Amino acid sequence: MNIGQIGLGIMGAPMAENLLKAGFALKAFDIQPSARKRVTEAGGESVDAAGEAAKDSDIIITMLPTTAILDEVIIKDILPVIKKGAIVIDMSSVSPVDSKRWAEKLAEKEAAFLDAPVSGGEPKAIDGTLSIMAGGDDHSFAAAYPVLRAVGTDVTHVGEVGSGSTTKLANQILVNVTMAAMSEAVLLASKAGADIDKVYEAIRNGLAGSSVLDAKIPKILERDFTAGGRIDINLKDLSNVLQTGKSLGVPLPLASDVAEMYESMVAHGKKSDDHSGVLQHYEMLANYTVPQGGKHR
Repeated sequence: MNIGQIGLGIMGAPMAENLLKAGFALKAFDIQPSARKRVTEAGGESVDAAGEAAKDSDIIITMLPTTAILDEVIIKDILPVIKKGAIVIDMSSVSPVDSKRWAEKLAEKEAAFLDAPVSGGEPKAIDGTLSIMAGGDDHSFAAAYPVLRAVGTDVTHVGEVGSGSTTKLANQILVNVTMAAMSEAVLLASKAGADIDKVYEAIRNGLAGSSVLDAKIPKILERDFTAGGRIDINLKDLSNVLQTGKSLGVPLPLASDVAEMYESMVAHGKKSDDHSGVLQHYEMLANYTVPQGGKHR
């Protein structure tokens, strides 16, 4: 099975490496030469254009940051060269409306489409343990399953095209609202004089415990806001959430509040920070900084 991959960013590059480790033939493209070099060093083939990655590939994976970029790649680069029977797996986070539109265009070329966004961030992309929520027809999902399984451990077929994107939107509400709630709780506990590490130990196995806390409290304790999930990318996801909610007539007040926090973070030059860095928004509001290590000296 020949795979073409377009997009080798924070998530895409380790995913490509895991595909190569699983024995798949991979040719890949990214606008960054350093990203292409990383794939070459892992044993893959680097190409100079998105269309070259798509041409003659049985499966084409896209992992791109915005809907606008993805739309251009699918329409201008993939559609003109895709072969009959090929499957495009979009693993980006987009609106289900766009996923359905691209699926219709690919069907005109007798090719299939899966919307298969991921959750887990950079650490799970590196480990190959991502959670994948896939939408599409049964046949395409079955054909693509070995590829998806090479980059993720929890691979769930959630329904028809668009269902994967919808599930990802729900996931992003839960992740980012929890991120804000965690920051709120950390700030309150810290300003009250508590040792944040001990607070975390006390609550992690109770009802308030979560994968978000397990992944992000250590980063907060170290004040390490190096991105695993960037503020601006998560803001884009929440924008898709709010747009979809508006189209369905579903009010989403918590998602809206967190999106405004992220807008403020971007305005303050923090767009490249990890979304756990939303703690800094709360710190600015309270004029208080949680000490490194989470413990008062």
